[in-house]
Amino acid sequence: MPDKHTSSPIAFLDGSYMPLEDARVGIMTHALHYGTGAFEGIRGNWNEDEGKTYIFKLKEHYERMLRGAKLLFIDIPYSIDELCEITVEVIQRSGFTEDVYIRPMAYKGEEKVANLNLRALGDSFFCLAVPFGQYIDSDGAISCCIASYRRIDDTMVPPRFKLAGLYLNSILAKTDALSSGFDEAIMLNQDGHVCEGTGENIFVVHGDKIATPTLESNVLPGITRQTVIDLAINELGLKVQERPIDRSELIDADEVFLTGTAAHIQAVGSIDHRLVGSGSVGHLTKSLQDLYFPIVRGQNLKYLHYCTPASYLGVKKT
Repeated sequence: MPDKHTSSPIAFLDGSYMPLEDARVGIMTHALHYGTGAFEGIRGNWNEDEGKTYIFKLKEHYERMLRGAKLLFIDIPYSIDELCEITVEVIQRSGFTEDVYIRPMAYKGEEKVANLNLRALGDSFFCLAVPFGQYIDSDGAISCCIASYRRIDDTMVPPRFKLAGLYLNSILAKTDALSSGFDEAIMLNQDGHVCEGTGENIFVVHGDKIATPTLESNVLPGITRQTVIDLAINELGLKVQERPIDRSELIDADEVFLTGTAAHIQAVGSIDHRLVGSGSVGHLTKSLQDLYFPIVRGQNLKYLHYCTPASYLGVKKT
């Protein structure tokens, strides 16, 4: 089995596989100037025992990406099945033996500036993967603040799609949080209700009741968000409310946790220097983590259909 340090990242760009360092775009590329792209962040989780990576909910990610591409009048010549096959091959050719983060993007690739007509621009697609560990450097509960920036409203740029330009909203809030000594920021929507983290959905727990903001609260319809809702209902027998959440509920909650492809399930221990519950990982959050992590690594046969295996070329189970 190859050592993880000998991997050679491979990218797919407009129909061709190539070394990642050779995958380049020009400085006049429309998406570089205007953020005209729909993308996804996908986890590939390394299973050491089986010598393969399990890609979590790959099809669902591409379904969401294509919805965003449709909004931007981006048309790429690949079906969802073909996109999944491309992704698996990128992983296989790269030779990683560790967790990876997969970034596909459909974007306006034409080298043309001073043109704001989406219909008049050519389209491109790439897919790459890079080694990726923890998104937030903490094994416990993190500290958060309430962001001064409000979440973009659906009437501005629809936040239910992962659009490149939209993420400046999250980046500003995240940067301010880190600069002030926090791990993450929690954003409110234009109505002042709780929306989400800068790259995660949010859940609050009161006793055995779980609530998360509705999609109408301008949240991203997170794939991990839906997974957690399903696990809470089907495995823990709990009810999950999707409803508007007041800011004050965050401090009054027994537990608060964030969910996302990059962050997985992340406990929140304090918000604006006020403890949430005991300030540590809550019981329900831990129960969901214990369910979730074996699933995304292909170790729970009941949920194996959630994962797409990528067996590395030349690598066999030991």
